[in-house]
Amino acid sequence: MVNKKVSTHHWLVKGALILLGCTFLSLGSVAQAQTSQSSKSNQARKKVLVQNTKQVGFKDKSAGVGTKSSSMSLNPSLFQKKDPSELMLDSDANLDYRVTQGCLRRNFNEDNLPSSVGIDNRQFAEFFKSQTKGFFDRMRGDCIPYAAAFTTRNRFDSLSIMNGPILDSKTEVWTFTPSAFGGFLVQQDFLRNESKNLTEIRVPLKEVLYDPRKLGDKLPVELVWELNSIIKQIYPEDNNSLENTNSIVRLIVDFGDRERWAQIWAVEIIDPANKEVFANAFWVERNELPGGFFTGNGESLERSFWTNPLSYRRISRGVGMVRAGSAKRSKSNAAVAQPAPTKQRYRAHMGIDYAAPIGTPIFSVANGKVVHLGFSGAFGNLIVLEHPGGYHTYYAHLSNYNTELELGNEVRRGLEIGYVGTTGRSTGPHLHFELRKDGIYVDPYASKTQLDLWSMRDSESGQLTREVLLLGSPVLR
Repeated sequence: MVNKKVSTHHWLVKGALILLGCTFLSLGSVAQAQTSQSSKSNQARKKVLVQNTKQVGFKDKSAGVGTKSSSMSLNPSLFQKKDPSELMLDSDANLDYRVTQGCLRRNFNEDNLPSSVGIDNRQFAEFFKSQTKGFFDRMRGDCIPYAAAFTTRNRFDSLSIMNGPILDSKTEVWTFTPSAFGGFLVQQDFLRNESKNLTEIRVPLKEVLYDPRKLGDKLPVELVWELNSIIKQIYPEDNNSLENTNSIVRLIVDFGDRERWAQIWAVEIIDPANKEVFANAFWVERNELPGGFFTGNGESLERSFWTNPLSYRRISRGVGMVRAGSAKRSKSNAAVAQPAPTKQRYRAHMGIDYAAPIGTPIFSVANGKVVHLGFSGAFGNLIVLEHPGGYHTYYAHLSNYNTELELGNEVRRGLEIGYVGTTGRSTGPHLHFELRKDGIYVDPYASKTQLDLWSMRDSESGQLTREVLLLGSPVLR
């Protein structure tokens, strides 16, 4: 079956968007030792020049499903309640994770770079020295850009170094990571032909914060929503006057093709006068889980994305217990002696209710597949999306759906999938949103909730430090 793709936005990749003569070149990967993770990441980074095309909001991946579904679902397990005590969270996620970045001044002891950036590991120091003999012969400039990641108890997790703060055809980045089988791995990335695939866009910070509609001729609509969400998270709260300056947002974007989603790979808030980077974020592809955004210092931004299905929102009720309905007393019985009051009955309320006017757009919080689309009892009009890693998101009480959405579609994060309503068992206009892991309800606002979606895993660390150097503005010190 030929994949059917439905477009909600037209855009033109304009060569004029590549400003200041910046050229990004392709990441050809020559690894001395590679894991399955790095292989998949390299495959995902193969990109094709897109000239004049349509942005795809979702793709039809249904198997013989040609019409919308108005039934419950082909999978009754989507509506079964399970005991939260059965939920097993991923213990491999790094909750204590940080990245340091800089440009180390060159000296005669470049072999000692690991200890200079805080890596206290004698075995790695010897490995680093043996591998980098030729690397430092190709240095340009007077400092060595680096990004190093650490986990619990200051354990070294990854180190990326670049042969000088210059981005051109001779630029290379080496990334070192511990091997799961002992020892260490080194991967070499070269900047070649990246201008055919990644585009640099610079837009005023004020437009992103206050008038994102102006970005419509530069970015696909769902990337506008995603960019706005990123900026609101990384915007430095201790400097609330940036929007009144000439600060810009620098983006590195892959506009995708018929087989890949368009994707923001890097975001920076920059002062164009002195080139100071106030804040940044980078996209990390992941195995068996949806990809995620992380700041340059390793902080995950994903919790906010997975709890932000509305452009306008006000939480009216969270996960917990709510009063069950009870029969009203009639006036004729008011004078009749009543029995002693019984204990108030409660029922579980699983999910988050976002109060909003009818018709408020609802967005998919992550890439996924439509596994339910139709009326479902108390949920009213309901959309259920399935995401990698055993996750499902539920969007209930809708007044209507995106008219082009169908069961089986693959949906991109940020797509407008439906509209707030009050269908089903609803006391007023709102969105009932649920996040489930392996069929079990998860409270995304609980302080103790830590999902693998929101933390850096050991196997992903090298990709982040690599992206920080490859796609971020050079840090000079």
